[in-house]
Amino acid sequence: MKRKISMFFICILATSISFAQSYKKEVRPTKNVILMIPDGCSIGVVSTARWYQIYNNLGGENLAIDPYLCGTVKTHSSNAPIGDSAPTTSAYMTGMPQQTGNVSIYPPADPENDLLYVDPAKAYQPLTTILEASKIEKKKATGLVVTAEFPHATPADCSSHHYKRSKYNQIGSQMVYQNMDVVFGGGTSIMTDDMINHLKNTGVDYITDDYKAFMSHNGNKLWALFGKTSMPYDIDRNANEIPSIAQMTQKAIEKLSTNENGFFLMVEGSQIDWAAHANDAFGMVTEYLAFDKAVQVAIDFAKKNGETTVIVLPDHGNSGFTMGRRSLPVGYDKMTIDQFLKDFSKFKRTASGMETILNETSIENIKPVFKEYTGIELTDEEVNNLKRGKGHEVDNYMEVSKSLNLRSEIIKIMNSRTYWGFTSGGHTGEEVFLAAYHPKGDVPMGMNTNIDIFKYLYSVSGLQTPIDEMTEKIFAKHTDVFKGQGIIINIDKKDPEFPVLVVKKGKKTLEIPAYKSIAYLNKSQFDLGSVTVYVDKNDTFYLPADLADKLN
Repeated sequence: MKRKISMFFICILATSISFAQSYKKEVRPTKNVILMIPDGCSIGVVSTARWYQIYNNLGGENLAIDPYLCGTVKTHSSNAPIGDSAPTTSAYMTGMPQQTGNVSIYPPADPENDLLYVDPAKAYQPLTTILEASKIEKKKATGLVVTAEFPHATPADCSSHHYKRSKYNQIGSQMVYQNMDVVFGGGTSIMTDDMINHLKNTGVDYITDDYKAFMSHNGNKLWALFGKTSMPYDIDRNANEIPSIAQMTQKAIEKLSTNENGFFLMVEGSQIDWAAHANDAFGMVTEYLAFDKAVQVAIDFAKKNGETTVIVLPDHGNSGFTMGRRSLPVGYDKMTIDQFLKDFSKFKRTASGMETILNETSIENIKPVFKEYTGIELTDEEVNNLKRGKGHEVDNYMEVSKSLNLRSEIIKIMNSRTYWGFTSGGHTGEEVFLAAYHPKGDVPMGMNTNIDIFKYLYSVSGLQTPIDEMTEKIFAKHTDVFKGQGIIINIDKKDPEFPVLVVKKGKKTLEIPAYKSIAYLNKSQFDLGSVTVYVDKNDTFYLPADLADKLN
């Protein structure tokens, strides 16, 4: 009975949410919006990064976010308090929390566990994102800066739709066909000839693994990818070959700010989360500090520009990271800053970077090489553990801390010389920090939900069309769009991953490929203005509602 009553009030709350599109207080729109997400960054990472910066004289007493901290965010999935990156950023982008794996798509109902009302009739419906709405309604330039492979969950949430985040082929195609102005990150191996040709045909330059070409590029539209999958961790990268996240942010802003209508940019510190999954404290701290420099770039631009809002917040916590743990050499209140950070500050590589080095090191040289990069004198037992871990590499960053592998053995050794605590190798459910800059001070304050953050982004972007209305306009079901006498509909599945919707009426034939923003009328190509999405769960294409006009 209690569950039924609570769900009744949840339904009432959800109804009120759907009618209230704007944020809970007045927000004056700005021309530009920069959303910055340090993925999986718990507050313990921020605290430790600040102490590390102070101890090593890396830039003063404060982080870039410090003057702009203004609250916390309750972030969750539609049916679970602890969120996966796909549904959590999707909630920021669409206003609807979703299930694990969902990328900006309405979740299927889970009545026994849903934390808000979920309409079963809307399952798998693609949901318009803030990025898409900014581009379509406001004609803004759009861009993404990440250090993961470009179709990874967070960037995908901004610019694509799928119920399964791992479907890189379909997600990557949507991202290319979104016709964004700027995309910087990793993932050259994911690009197909079709994607590359579309960039070329739409006047977008495409650079791969060329730092000098990237830094000197002068055009307004650019995709630049570094690495077959993800980029290296910041402290492991060759600074002469791979740009930092701060440099990519600077370059993105330079290009996007040439648009007279303004821009929407999402910047993700992708691999704070990856290091947290592995319990690599050094990776977490140094990745956050690299991200914090990108925040400073954005804030400096916003202050000078006078028409830009910057919002900084993680999508969820990860690993239960703490400065201090149960097994300390003295009482927790007696531990000195030297005891916490002296040995930690000798590290020169993340565990991932050390893994690469040790894989190229002969067994007899492991001890001196390990000391060179970490300051650690290995015991014979530790050398044997490293030998045992060799050859057991883990491709999935979320599995490092769960199995025997070289990187996990490296992490055990590094953590044994320091005093950080971890409760998990996975995401955690605590609220995350919120920081924001607005030229007139209209920032979100106090505790906000992930739905509140969507409403703030909607309001500060100056959007007028309700997001549900925009969704009905660009993601209508093909069975509704092409309902009528004399219309023949067929879904061509010669390529199951990329089916084509074929619609005929008289002498006119429409061919609409899935996961692209183009279609063909009697073999003549035209632009749709938004991407089409095919969902095999219900055998449905979602596409612009006015497409039927082409057959008249």
